[in-house]
Amino acid sequence: MSGSGELVFWFAAVLAVLSAVATVAMRSAIRSAVGLLFHIIALAGMYLVLHAHLLAAIQLIVYAGAVVVLFVFVIMMIGPSAEHAQNQRGLLIRTASGGLMALVMGALSFALIEYAPPMLAGVTPCPPGSGAECGQFGGVNALGGELYVKAALPFELVSVLLLVAVLGAIAVARGRSAEELATLKAKKLANATAAVSAGEK
Repeated sequence: MSGSGELVFWFAAVLAVLSAVATVAMRSAIRSAVGLLFHIIALAGMYLVLHAHLLAAIQLIVYAGAVVVLFVFVIMMIGPSAEHAQNQRGLLIRTASGGLMALVMGALSFALIEYAPPMLAGVTPCPPGSGAECGQFGGVNALGGELYVKAALPFELVSVLLLVAVLGAIAVARGRSAEELATLKAKKLANATAAVSAGEK
């Protein structure tokens, strides 16, 4: 990694940490969304330094261009009236949890600081005239091979898990129809009648 690349990496790393803290620490939801946007941009910069151009593009297109916009849209739909006043209940627990997470992060950082992965200078670049996709590191072919060939089973398991989560969210959020409410009321009435009959006996 060149000197300028290392400088960009450290700038993106510091920006990612600061924006992540701002995302969870801001009281305003819209400011938290802006912090998330800066965090996503910083991660995309780190992907670029690591020569993972496709991941950087996906990071910007999917997360910055879709997820953050969805968050901002939901925040605007809910409105500022949904923001509750901050209370001091559980302040000690929140402070202790934050300190514990800081200790864990510091321990992991010091444990991994001695690990020196091989530099990316040894990656063979594409020869001239071979096209945009020749299987280089960070390209569509390389990412597709890693994701859909070597990690096909975990990918399918994650897709099934996400499908179950979506179906569960729909089942919880859709509510009950009038027929379902009438059936539920009839069952409750029948159970109450049976309980009273059993008590009289």
